[in-house]
Amino acid sequence: MTRREAREAAFALLFENTFSDEGMEAVLRDAEEAQTLPEDEFALSLATGAAEKQEELDQKIAAASDRWKMDRISRVALTVMRLALYEVLYCDEIPVNVSLNEAVELTKIYGGDEEASFVNGVLGGIVRTLS
Repeated sequence: MTRREAREAAFALLFENTFSDEGMEAVLRDAEEAQTLPEDEFALSLATGAAEKQEELDQKIAAASDRWKMDRISRVALTVMRLALYEVLYCDEIPVNVSLNEAVELTKIYGGDEEASFVNGVLGGIVRTLS
């Protein structure tokens, strides 16, 4: 599985988690039962790590999302931003520009060009505050 495919698998798990009241453990269990759980360690570490750090990630996203309340941000955009921001903050071996580019590409696939611009702007703003 390529890194891009792993990110997409992690995105799918995190996205599913936005519909679950039971948390990521239940999502992983359901995926395993359905035989759709990725066997890729990178994908699983991204999904579980972003789920564990969701509150922190959401705080940073909310602070950088000028005039946008969290409940107005689409599930696709929010999930992609959580995933990318987790990579930026906790995966030192991945260059920041790679994480941001992959986030934009995922958003284009699952959300559209306008959402991709929004995701790029929010993530870019967060990254600038980290430098």
